Amino acid sequence: MPIPEGLEGERIDAALARLFGLSRTRAADLIGQGAVLIDGEPPLKSERVTAGSIVDLDLPSLRADGSEGERARLALADVPVRFDDDDIVVVDKPVGVAAHPSPGWSGPTVTGSLFAAGYRLATSGPAERQGVVHRLDVGTSGLMVVAKSEVAYSSLKRDFRARAVDKVYHAVVQGHPDPSRGTVDAPIGRHPNDDWRWAVTSSGKECVTHYETLEAFPAASLLRVDLETGRTHQIRVHMSAIRHPCVGDLTYGADPTLAERLHLTRQWLHARELSFDHPTSGERVRFVSPYPSDLQGALDRLREE
Repeated sequence: MPIPEGLEGERIDAALARLFGLSRTRAADLIGQGAVLIDGEPPLKSERVTAGSIVDLDLPSLRADGSEGERARLALADVPVRFDDDDIVVVDKPVGVAAHPSPGWSGPTVTGSLFAAGYRLATSGPAERQGVVHRLDVGTSGLMVVAKSEVAYSSLKRDFRARAVDKVYHAVVQGHPDPSRGTVDAPIGRHPNDDWRWAVTSSGKECVTHYETLEAFPAASLLRVDLETGRTHQIRVHMSAIRHPCVGDLTYGADPTLAERLHLTRQWLHARELSFDHPTSGERVRFVSPYPSDLQGALDRLREE
């Protein structure tokens, strides 16, 4: 794959670690074994990469004893694959994994784990976002579809723009929204004081969020959330704007004592369902993701209380 602009000037071992979800030690080992080529040539371990250069990485698919090797481990453990064919791959993104490499992020990525597992993704779009047609926050878990073919990339991008993709999230928010079922229609833009946050602003972009209460607890509510638009931090900002922030979302005003009581270290927000027309067959496909253990544990504690 091409070296993205965000990794310009990085050491080759650090760049490989960020691109493919490896440790720097493992990346250095692969360089030493001759399993890495930059523009067709083996690099030095101390070499720094240039944006646009082509990196080839050869990972073993099976160990000598015939058991599952590195590709299978990365694909199935780091970023579980829920569906895979010639056009798309649907993954269940864990918390702490970014959708793709970006400046300032040194952790694992969905695209990096897929590349390391031997997947080939669509090359349309920016180099660091190969195949990515929509994203989830690092702190949000759940379903993502990634395009493998160019046809799938174009089709899915078009469907996302046309709002023909159904994205259903589940969120546990503080308190009890009133009404219990409603719509938040408020534009979102950069926060006026903090570049790393977003806020409801008159100069922001159109954002529409529909919610419905599924279950109520003394201190919180479990909501189903449907998005018409897909802005950065949309659910988190809209829930905060109506004074019901996602439990555990300290960035947007959640109560830290409640998060601590529920053993939460991130916002309770999960991309639960994803439905769309398959890019080549036209068949409507639907995927559902179970709650990860930290969110399920917090929900169980609320029910016990």
